[in-house]
Amino acid sequence: MTENSTGDGGTGENGATVNSAPDPTLIATFWEYERALMANDLDALDRFFAPGLSTMRGDAAGLLIGHGAISDFRRGRGGSPERVVLHVELRMVTDAAALVIAVTAPSAGGRGQQTQLWQRTNDGWRIAAAHVSQPAPAIDRSVWRAVGTPLVAGARGSDDDGAGPLAGETVAVKDLFEVAGFRRGGGVPAWFAEAEASTVTAPAVIALLEAGADVIGIAQTDEFAYSIAGRNPHYGTPPNPAVIGGTPGGSSSGPASAVALGQASIGLGTDTGGSIRVPASYQGLWGLRTTHGSVSANGLLPLAPGFDTVGWMTRTAPVLRRAAAATLDAALQRGVAPGFVIAPALLAHVEPSVASAFATFTAAVFPQQSVGADEPGAGVENVDLGDIDELFFTFRTIQSAEAWREHGPWILAHPGALGDDIAGRFAAASRITSQQEQDARVLLVVLRSRLERVLGERMLLLPSASSVALPISADAELIERTRQATLRLTCIAGLTGRPALSVPLLWIPQPGAATDAPVGVCLIGPRFSDLALIDAGEILARLAAPPAPA
Repeated sequence: MTENSTGDGGTGENGATVNSAPDPTLIATFWEYERALMANDLDALDRFFAPGLSTMRGDAAGLLIGHGAISDFRRGRGGSPERVVLHVELRMVTDAAALVIAVTAPSAGGRGQQTQLWQRTNDGWRIAAAHVSQPAPAIDRSVWRAVGTPLVAGARGSDDDGAGPLAGETVAVKDLFEVAGFRRGGGVPAWFAEAEASTVTAPAVIALLEAGADVIGIAQTDEFAYSIAGRNPHYGTPPNPAVIGGTPGGSSSGPASAVALGQASIGLGTDTGGSIRVPASYQGLWGLRTTHGSVSANGLLPLAPGFDTVGWMTRTAPVLRRAAAATLDAALQRGVAPGFVIAPALLAHVEPSVASAFATFTAAVFPQQSVGADEPGAGVENVDLGDIDELFFTFRTIQSAEAWREHGPWILAHPGALGDDIAGRFAAASRITSQQEQDARVLLVVLRSRLERVLGERMLLLPSASSVALPISADAELIERTRQATLRLTCIAGLTGRPALSVPLLWIPQPGAATDAPVGVCLIGPRFSDLALIDAGEILARLAAPPAPA
């Protein structure tokens, strides 16, 4: 490398031009950092970033604050995309601080840019702040399996009919629904390879198309939808724009990320044990699991038909309500009784930060009594749902037995087709005996009767998930522990067949993150109170909103 000591310019590594002030030590350190970055030398990268709580790193996904948070992110991402530095600009801010801007050429194409504030320390030059810009991929394979402009156009009303209620909305369809002319993949490449193009479209998709929405694409899912984490070993983990480096939640991971990223306005998903509510919770979305059986499951690749439901994720309540109203049978919809109930035993299964935020939320909302006596939210009381573990194990036994019945023969014929986590889950499901399933179904009748008696016509209020989004780097043990805790919350709707709505109302501070992580508040209402739940959720959101400045 040559360096022009007058600051007029020079040539860096790989032919990059360098326009800099006279400090060859800094430029040399910059190139050392670049080599460590391309080699994913984590220890060296840790040394190049300044220690302490004030160091910052940002990109399109968000801002991290503190050396520890940056280090954790770097260790979980799996390396930086390969690129070549084309040009470097250096400006000395003070004798001990310099601004370095590098223009890069990613191997995938396009142009990128990284901006760094370097500081001189006793240990040499260190990065105090950095911002990275990379060209966004036209199609993120971890989010989408097939996309179009649109993929399938919605109905266009005549001048007399006017536009449909979902005109202008775009839909990301979970890769479990049939869409005519396309194959279903179920999140499993080997399954997709054997699939034939569908000749029909699932009724749940047709309802949105007939209301005027366009299907923008088919979005990824966890393998056979048997997960709530959102990680797929074949296609990658969709990004979570609400939590930098966080999992998106699953199994409706692709549709949720597409909506949260602004690439679609409606995510059409399924929910067996939380697969709409958990990604909605993790990404700060509205998410509705409908009353079991209220939306046709025809054209849907099942997981556990006794619990499988259809639903939607959106960024706002009005869009969610229009999607639901366009699909549900209005004649079956009903209201809810005033007031909420809370089951304290459920809160024993959530992280302390979530329990604290939920307690703060309920204390802030219900003492206000600022809604009329005929509106949801007029009161709240504690209820006893019985043994939560008994509820969970009953749900898990029946779900596992049904899942193995649906997919076991194909899995046995395709060893190695699934990732370790899901393969292990199906292996456990294969060991459920017919007697265990029968006993669980007998117990289910008793438990369902008890839950209906305790809940009555009121709405159960609880966190949508046991924690904020886990980091992508979370190990299998942490994922499974979190999954079991969350399923103890989400199984209540499954056991009763009731609708459940996740509303983004809790925000948990995260060390090293510039913004708080979302957790949903879940409302579980009587069967066929789906639309009323959305109305109640809007009331809660209004009550929980901070007062407008005077």
